[in-house]
Amino acid sequence: MTTGSDIAQRCETEGIDLVRLLFVTPNGKIRAQSVASTDVAAAVDTGVPASKLVHAYNALGFRDKSGRFDAAGEVLLCPDPETFRTLPYAERCGGLLCDVQTLDGDQWAVDPRSTLHSLLKRLSSTGLAPSVAFESEFHLFVEDGDELVPADGRGVYDTESTRDTHEFVLAVRDTLSEQGIAVRKYYPEWGAGKHEVVVDHGPALAAADKHVLFKETVNSVAANHGYQATFLPKPATHSTNGCHIHLSLWDGSTNQFAGSDGISQTAASFIAGVLEHASGLTALTAGTVNSYARLRPQVGATAFTCWGYGNREALVRIPGHAPNDTDAVRIEYRAADNTANPYIALIGLLAAGLDGIDRELTPPEPVDSDPGAMSADERDQRTIERLPTTLNEALTALADNDVLRTALGEELSRTYLDVKRSHWKAFTESAATWERDRLKSVY
Repeated sequence: MTTGSDIAQRCETEGIDLVRLLFVTPNGKIRAQSVASTDVAAAVDTGVPASKLVHAYNALGFRDKSGRFDAAGEVLLCPDPETFRTLPYAERCGGLLCDVQTLDGDQWAVDPRSTLHSLLKRLSSTGLAPSVAFESEFHLFVEDGDELVPADGRGVYDTESTRDTHEFVLAVRDTLSEQGIAVRKYYPEWGAGKHEVVVDHGPALAAADKHVLFKETVNSVAANHGYQATFLPKPATHSTNGCHIHLSLWDGSTNQFAGSDGISQTAASFIAGVLEHASGLTALTAGTVNSYARLRPQVGATAFTCWGYGNREALVRIPGHAPNDTDAVRIEYRAADNTANPYIALIGLLAAGLDGIDRELTPPEPVDSDPGAMSADERDQRTIERLPTTLNEALTALADNDVLRTALGEELSRTYLDVKRSHWKAFTESAATWERDRLKSVY
């Protein structure tokens, strides 16, 4: 087991002067405090005080001043020593992922990471463990005068794009590798400047931690190469960025999602649970106003509550795999994006799917065509429903969903809803200003 003293020794050996204590607040924003390497052992052993207030900020950096946290109140950032990495993109710097505890040393109920950890412990007591991978899309831009323009041309798998950004991609690959994150695949995606990097799967908590490190790495390496990276779900009129979550459940060395002919009943019930809770779940996996500009029919994202084999317009896709490769059987949840807090997204996805398993739900028949091309009557006959079209609609569904709120816990659930409602309020207020300013010149 790694100790704070072990990390201090590594810092001395590797010439590290600062260590970033990384954590993700409910709004999905990665935040950090940095401590001197000479103080890192104490930080691991006793924690570092931080304001409660930052957990109430929305994505715009503002808080509801009538909300649950104000200027008074502190918690402890408690670094997980097993997550220590040297950060190759930041000179003389290391990083640690943190849980958040109360000043008394108890788990803070608002902390997403420790809440996920607790859920995984309960799941482990049943003999099951999730294997997870986050599959992220992002765009690269460069400055052209006063404008930002795509760094390369449009085209899925376009070799010109791979040539234009080859040095950047190699740097991302190498930088991730130095942090123990293996890149399995890379390709340019549809849309000018759009790219996708696929990293290896692993245990759920480690996968969420690696996703945090992945985003930090892409943004930092991009800046070092003269690019600006964005993970925004809808960064341009004809482009989107998703973060597909791949998941399977394992009992030791056995993939419980693999069946004798396709997927198992366990996997089918898990899918049924995800479909049943889809509206509320979307609030946890697509947590900004901009997210719902991506979740539209027939744009290669998803917009409907259905599942299918290889169907990229379905909410849940069963990816193709080699014959008899049962280890590769998994679901791909497609209504997630990179604005989501990865710990919260996994809490919601697991809670929804496990509810389906507990209740032995059966999903509808798989959909082998684009649901957006079906008539409304055909979708009704197949119980295919539209996903929420706005953040507010999704938050309303989440507020009414006892399964998801119970999985989050009362404190985290209330905080999340408050933070996201303040995000929605900021949007609607700015929309009113836009409407007034634009229409004054018309009427």
